[in-house]
Amino acid sequence: MSGMTTTAGARRGRPPAFDRAAVLTAATRLFWERGYQATSVGELTGAMGIKPGSLYAAFGDKESLFREVVRAYQQSPAGEFVGVAFAEEPTVRAAFVRVLREAARVYSDPAHPAGCLVISAAANVAAQDDEVAVFLRDLRAANLAGFEERLSTAKRLGELPADADPTALARYFGAVLQGMSQRSRDGADTAELTATAELAMAAWPVAGTGTTAS
Repeated sequence: MSGMTTTAGARRGRPPAFDRAAVLTAATRLFWERGYQATSVGELTGAMGIKPGSLYAAFGDKESLFREVVRAYQQSPAGEFVGVAFAEEPTVRAAFVRVLREAARVYSDPAHPAGCLVISAAANVAAQDDEVAVFLRDLRAANLAGFEERLSTAKRLGELPADADPTALARYFGAVLQGMSQRSRDGADTAELTATAELAMAAWPVAGTGTTAS
């Protein structure tokens, strides 16, 4: 992945004199709260409790640190609930119901910053950080592609009516999740987001009827 060669080279030599997991947690919270663009190296090192030289030696640069933060986030409960839902639920509709309900809970959890890190961190990314913008856009595009693949399979299996549009549905649910993330950052609580999730599922096409779910 772009930006990681420098990081790998920088890690050779003396091991860092700090808890890598702890400093990544601190960096994650800051990027999550402020976004990539608004977070400076000085703020990062202050929150992480390390010197700039240690950050560059251990992670390469701000972008490489951010990429590592995102990878760790995707493997955390706050970042992996979508994949878990699709792996565990018996139907694609049940998976989307669970995804939206989990999003309502996770995005409003006071144990961490509100919303989705991948969505929030993309705010106001400047032109000079175009690689970061592309990185985040590609992650969101991959999520939509995953949604579309699941929905297309459901259509082939008869879980969706023949005239259902998997691409449009995938984009719709992606937009709902982005909106829920932003609403949580504006102060929406779990109850409000859960109500949004329930309303969103009303758009689900019902197989064999040509109508949406009630």
